[in-house]
Amino acid sequence: MNTIIPAPAQPSIPVLGQTARFPVRRIFCIGRNYADHAREMGASVDMSNPMFFTKPADAIVTDGADVPYPSATSDLHHEVEMVVALGAGGSDLSVEQAGKLVWGYGVGLDLTRRDLQAQAKAKGAPWDVAKGFDHSAPISALVPASEVTPTSSTRIALEINGELRQEATLGDMLLDVPAILSALSKLFELKAGDIVYTGTPAGVSALVRGDTFRATLDGVATLEGRVS
Repeated sequence: MNTIIPAPAQPSIPVLGQTARFPVRRIFCIGRNYADHAREMGASVDMSNPMFFTKPADAIVTDGADVPYPSATSDLHHEVEMVVALGAGGSDLSVEQAGKLVWGYGVGLDLTRRDLQAQAKAKGAPWDVAKGFDHSAPISALVPASEVTPTSSTRIALEINGELRQEATLGDMLLDVPAILSALSKLFELKAGDIVYTGTPAGVSALVRGDTFRATLDGVATLEGRVS
């Protein structure tokens, strides 16, 4: 295809043990999917009407690259999350149908300009500048679902400079993966290449330049990096 300007590079995520990479189409995120996190943010929980937001595909940070501290904030927060990568799609899917979309799993950080989010909340405005900025979605290599599937007892955790900041099990999620994907499919047509951040437990706090992070989804994936 001829293009007027050079075509943008295709964002992609490494796959553990493979040279082929997973191409990213869209990034979806669910908010307030752990009750303890919702409480720490002073928010109510109503999972009959789950809250979703998006990030651009090129917000991912992969392969252990440093995460640049973003502009326009003095309060950058970490949120550790299990990430699912979709190998198929569909619209208006049942929970059973939606659960079959998952191609693989990883662990990532949903980075948030918390001060800008607070300003947006106060005005009833969208959160785009607080959530969808450059380099706001660090992510580990993916592991195919054919090789490993997390369970409700799988632990997710985040250490900052060697100090444990966040920890939970996936059973603490208010909506599990099939339920998340089913709800999303009623709002968007999901497609292969989409990735979904599945929510964060309590313990979110600030990051500063020079901080190192280690996110783990036990037995599945590990993400290590540094804020520069």
